Amino acid sequence: MNADLIGTLAACLTTASFVPQVWHTLRTRDVSGISLGMYLVFTVGVALWLVYGLLLGAWPVVVANAVTLILALTILVMKLRFGSKN
Repeated sequence: MNADLIGTLAACLTTASFVPQVWHTLRTRDVSGISLGMYLVFTVGVALWLVYGLLLGAWPVVVANAVTLILALTILVMKLRFGSKN
């Protein structure tokens, strides 16, 4: 197995791991178990990885982190929007 294949598989799996949380949160609007601090720090970190990938021209890093950023932002926005109701 070469390094690009391993990296692509890792990127797909880690990015896809957010889909169930986004789906669950969209469906239930229950954000009580989500840490606002953790998602704030995580989202900033992913945004920085995206910038890093752009600066290097590393498109697998860019694509994986762009998708992860969208998913993380979705959860973060729902936490901010629905958090006070729970």
